[in-house]
Amino acid sequence: MSWKSNSAGEIEDPVVAEALKNFKASMNAWGNAAMSRPRTTVRTVRHTWRLAASWALGCVMAAGSVAGALYERHHQQELARIAAMHVAAQKAAQERAAAGQSAVAIVPAPSAKRQSPAANTSEQDEDLLATVDKDVSREVPAAMEPLAQLMNENGTE
Repeated sequence: MSWKSNSAGEIEDPVVAEALKNFKASMNAWGNAAMSRPRTTVRTVRHTWRLAASWALGCVMAAGSVAGALYERHHQQELARIAAMHVAAQKAAQERAAAGQSAVAIVPAPSAKRQSPAANTSEQDEDLLATVDKDVSREVPAAMEPLAQLMNENGTE
């Protein structure tokens, strides 16, 4: 048995040549069978709806955060505006009380005795504080006054 081949590239030993021929035919058959058999592929499931839902939820959360911040800022501005109106109303009430008190102080009572200026200013201060206290302290809010007038004195109706 010889493994030598001639100049044309053919193997001289017929047993080796037959074995190689059978091996080649077997490999070709195996390759054709492998290529023709049905293949199972792994199907990749794409969760595009999950991606879309997560983006939508993220956008909703961002919009909610911005809307909440804007609402909070607006609320703070409204509170500041109401506080400024309240302070202005208190100043106006004090000025009215002071103007009413000074008008009373200008016209002296005929039976009043002449007092020293220091005693007069302390009385004016006390009268002013009493007027302001009366104006500031109310039993009911201004909007509820018409309903309060409908009530009788003992509050049974």
